[in-house]
Amino acid sequence: MTMSVRDILLPLVGASSRTTMQAIEKCVMLAHGLDARVTGLAIEAEDYAPPSVTDVLGATEIVQTAPTAHALLTAFAVAANRFSLRHEQKLQRAKQASVLDVVAAQARLNDMSIALVKSADSFSEKLVERLLFETGRPVLMCPEERVDALDTSFNDIAIAWDHTAPAARALGDALPLLRRASRLRILTATDRASEAQLASGAALERHLAEHGLTAAFETVEVAGSSIGKVLGEYVEDNAIDLLVMGGFGHSRLNEHLWGGVTSTVINQPPCWVMLSH
Repeated sequence: MTMSVRDILLPLVGASSRTTMQAIEKCVMLAHGLDARVTGLAIEAEDYAPPSVTDVLGATEIVQTAPTAHALLTAFAVAANRFSLRHEQKLQRAKQASVLDVVAAQARLNDMSIALVKSADSFSEKLVERLLFETGRPVLMCPEERVDALDTSFNDIAIAWDHTAPAARALGDALPLLRRASRLRILTATDRASEAQLASGAALERHLAEHGLTAAFETVEVAGSSIGKVLGEYVEDNAIDLLVMGGFGHSRLNEHLWGGVTSTVINQPPCWVMLSH
């Protein structure tokens, strides 16, 4: 169990848009508050070739060109120096098909990764998937579209709890961040809470108390919606800074499929979201 977050990976992959640059600075601010060291990893595709018209029309992947990689790394360096952040800049070359393999390999050597996430974006989803299921480390999602509203203090944290192993793993991984909260909530999404669910929530309150943390357990109604949407609405209504939850998935015929809740949250993160599996 990670008792502190001291070494963070920030994969600098994707497009170098204005919101991406702002998100990089917000991630640096967060790491500075944690007194953590950050490795900014940019990758340029060594097999990049100018795309044809057909390639452009059918493109579903972001190509990591050298100019994009250098722009992202420069933005990271500027922000890191501004905040006097302990950091390392890495620029690696890899085949385009291996970009996420390189990121996952590096992430295994860090306490946590921060993923810059665009809403409903296939590249972002694949990045989070690799980090979540192939590194053994937690991933913190930074939603680019919400970057202006993101608070790096993590005063108000919500834990999505359903008594499963991924949820328990997320709880343990998040303990260093939970200690920053002035208000800590435990959420179980259900229309009619069973005795077992109520007992589990109360037991989790007692467990966190052993770590010096005061948390309040509550249930939220699903009422015909999806749990992912319910969690998103709760975050919006209660100004939650960080949502902690287990990342779910299962394998069918060797094809990885997302669980419904995880997919909803990844495609539309309502705030900072920490996932573990």
